[in-house]
Formats: sequence, C-alpha cells, structure tokens
Amino acid sequence: MPMTRRHLLAGAATAPVLLSATAAMAQGIQPKRGGVLNVILNPEPPILQIGVNNQTPTLICGTKMTQGLLKFSPSLEPLPELAKSWTVSPDGLEYVFKLQENVKWHDGRPFTADDVIYSVTTFNREIAPRLRGVLAGIAEATAPDPLTVRFVLKQAFQPFLLCFDATALPIVAKHVYDGTDIRTNPANLKPVGTGPFRFVEWQRGNFLRMERFADYWKPGQPYLDGILWRVIPDGQSRRLAIEGGQVQMSTATDIEPFDIPALRQAPNLDVTTKGWEYFSPLFWFELNHRVKPFDDKRVRQAMSMALDRNFIVNRLWFGLGKPATGPVSSTTRFHDADAKLAPFDVAKARALLDEAGVRANAQGIRGSFKYVIPPYGEIWNRMGEYFRQAMRQVGFDVTLESTDAGTWASRIANWDYESTSNVLYQYGDPTLGVERSYVSSNIQKILFTNTAGYSNPRVDELFAAARTGATEAARRSAFSEVQKILVDEMPLLWVVEVNYPTVTDKRLRNAVQLGTGDHASYDDVFLA
Repeated sequence: MPMTRRHLLAGAATAPVLLSATAAMAQGIQPKRGGVLNVILNPEPPILQIGVNNQTPTLICGTKMTQGLLKFSPSLEPLPELAKSWTVSPDGLEYVFKLQENVKWHDGRPFTADDVIYSVTTFNREIAPRLRGVLAGIAEATAPDPLTVRFVLKQAFQPFLLCFDATALPIVAKHVYDGTDIRTNPANLKPVGTGPFRFVEWQRGNFLRMERFADYWKPGQPYLDGILWRVIPDGQSRRLAIEGGQVQMSTATDIEPFDIPALRQAPNLDVTTKGWEYFSPLFWFELNHRVKPFDDKRVRQAMSMALDRNFIVNRLWFGLGKPATGPVSSTTRFHDADAKLAPFDVAKARALLDEAGVRANAQGIRGSFKYVIPPYGEIWNRMGEYFRQAMRQVGFDVTLESTDAGTWASRIANWDYESTSNVLYQYGDPTLGVERSYVSSNIQKILFTNTAGYSNPRVDELFAAARTGATEAARRSAFSEVQKILVDEMPLLWVVEVNYPTVTDKRLRNAVQLGTGDHASYDDVFLA
C-alpha cells in the first residue's frame, strides 16, 4: 500500500521524533534507573479508567497504565506507541497499523489486534460520545493477523490519526471488558493496561500507588520504580509540598495561578506551560438552556458582554492563558480569527437584557440562579465568585454551590444544574473536541457532551459537513461559518484559553516532551 512521506516518517518505529533517553544523553545526562516519583493528584478522581471517566486527574494518572496506538509531538505529528508503524492509502480510506511485538497486559495476557478492534468498535464507541460520529464512519475493522489492524472508512476523514492518543481513544483489554457493563466493570478502579506502571493500591483520600511493570514491552523501561500519587486537598499544602520537595511534580490546577510567579523563582523548581498543544484547553461558563431565561440568545449575549476577559486572564489566572475569542481556540486547527465575541460592555449588556424582556425590579434584580463550582481548586472558586459579581452588575443574583468531583460530574451529566463552568480539550481538530458540545445529536446525560442542551439544525449540518469534507478548504469553510453562528448565539460563555503550568523538581527529567505533556506514559521519565 502506498504511503505518504509524512506518514512514512511518522510511522517509522526505528526513528521516532522524540527519543527522550537519547535526548537526555545528548545533554550529558545518563538516564538513571530507580526511585519513586511523588505527584500531586487533585482532585481525587472517582475512577481510574480513561474513557469511562475523562476528568483531568483520571487522564493524567491513567495514561501511566493505559496506552493508545499513537502519541503526538508538540506540532501534533503522530509518533509510535502501541502501533509501531502505520500506512494510509492515497484516497485516505484505508489505515493499516502494525502493532508492537511482545506487548503484555498487566495480568500477563498477550496484547493483540483483537484488543484494538474491540477498543475502537465497542468500548470507545459505546462510552465516548465525542468519538461516536467518527467511529461510526468506520466501514470495516479487521485483523489480518494478531499484530495487524486494518480500518476502512466510509469516507475520508482527515484527522483520523489524531483520534488514537490514549486520552482520546484508550486501548483496553478485550478479555477484561467484553460482555460486561463497561461503566461498572471492577477494572475501572484497578485498570489492567499495557503501560509502564501497573496499579498496586488506592487508599481513598490519601494516595494511589503504581509500580514498575516488570514485563513492559520496552526493554529496560520504565526507569522509575513507581509513582505515588498523593491526594492533597488544600491548595496551600500543595504549594508547600512541591516547594519542600515532598512531591516532585504538580500538574494542571494543582498549584493555584497566584502561586506560580513565586514558584518560577524557586531555585529547585522548573515551571513550564508547554505540553498542552494537543488539548488547547478552553474554559467557559455553562448555562443550562432548559432553564429560563437562558433559552434566549439575547440573555446569553448580555451575560457574555458582562465578562471582562482581560481582567480574568491577568488578575485571576495571572497570565496563564489568553482571552477566548470563540468556541475554537486560537491554537486549534481551523480557528477563524474573524469570528469574534462582542467586547466587554456592561451598559450594552443591561440594554440587551431589557430588550429581551428580562427587566430589573425595584431592587435592581432581574432574576436569580445557582452556580455549581467545579471542585478543582481555589481558581475555580475565584472564577465562581467573579461570575457572581459580574452577573450582579447586570442584575442577576447568583448563589454559589460547592460539591466534590464525583457529585459535580454526576449533576452536570444529569442536567441537574442551572449554571457551572468547565474546561474541555479540543484534541487538535474541531471535529474531535469542539463539535461534541454543540450538535443536537450529542445532547446526552453524559459528562463532556452537549449537556447545555443547545440545538441549531444549521450548526448540526455544518459540523457534519466539516467532519466529512473531502478537502481542507471544504472543512475550513464549514468551520468558519459554524464559528460565526456560535459566536452570535453564545450557547456557552467562552472565557479563557488556558495555559496550565506543570511544576517539576529540577531533578525530574523528561516530564514534558510531547504535545500531551504530563498525559504521557512516563516510561522514559527519571530522577537524576
């Protein structure tokens, strides 16, 4: 089968673009075997199986146990993982993956093509609503031999390879999940993966322990003896733990943005915002369209105009991001710079609410609603407090509600909320990470779907056209039109394109190398 030069380079198992051990040695640092990496885990996830749960803590710790077929460089070039090479037919319809040899599951069973086919056509198709439309486009999924997988698409889909990162499409053991209720399978608490670290122990509220998998398929790896994930609920205690060396790494919102400037000056620490290129996290305030007056786009437009995004980025996130301009992050393919949000203007927001018939009473109150705070740290509390103050300026009385991670996820998934906030990943392409939040076919009682309940037939048509577009130009045209419609109708209040910080002890090597940063397997990470 012919193969493009790009895919030949990307699929060459003998020369991956990022070979971290070699890179370390080029710097005069020999990879060192041994030691336990201590990492903050915040908040404590409800389960550990990627796919069944896709909250950030699950993705970060789960990727050390569960792998994907591919991984991605910072420029989003595909690199080998469980697939050592792959070919793509000239018409873009046929993908053939050659799998790594001698890969075992943590229970000792061999990893084969059957596991990949099950993961793609059953496991992820059932539980990953973000990928349901994409995976439905597979006409054939076959295994010519135990180490070869062949997918034939109904029609060409440009970003198909971007689906195969562990965070997007985890590969699970067929013998563990087949014939079971995937969402309640006991393995969700004790994953059986192919990754460099295997599950050992989980003391709720205290720690999660993983150890080196002795039969890992990369000879001599991983370098670490294990990883201890420490549950530290208090933000100040997390800062003290990383400053004092009790932990060697923090991720995402473990450390509050207001603490990052000081940690950048600490002589024993490194701080980077790299490693989020694949995700392009976008923070928004979410309104349940089933609750009046949120079903009126003029109300949503007014609420968006009441938000000072520059203040939010500079004073609340301390520069860890940039103001959002719409539903597609500026770092994601097909972002349209011409689709712009209306600027911050409280007076116009009030006038628009009057026009919508949402008028203030004698006390200046137009209405009241509740806001459920996601339990991910102080920055989320502060964003909730800011939202309350901003809405008060235009006449809404907002009551803040606190909860734990599991309850928050359950309430949003079951539409049991009036307003909240969220951060979703975009996975390199709007079809993979943006579409899910706006198409009416994805209004489901599942977290990270179109939980707001927004529906517009034209938006559905445009996302479908972009998904199936045969050329990049056709996809760009559809994405541009859909962004303009969404910016006008404001189904969600987009606020910040987040650049999360990863803070590491200077002795820790190779923590952030890929476009997925600390969501990597860590088989090449070591303590110098």
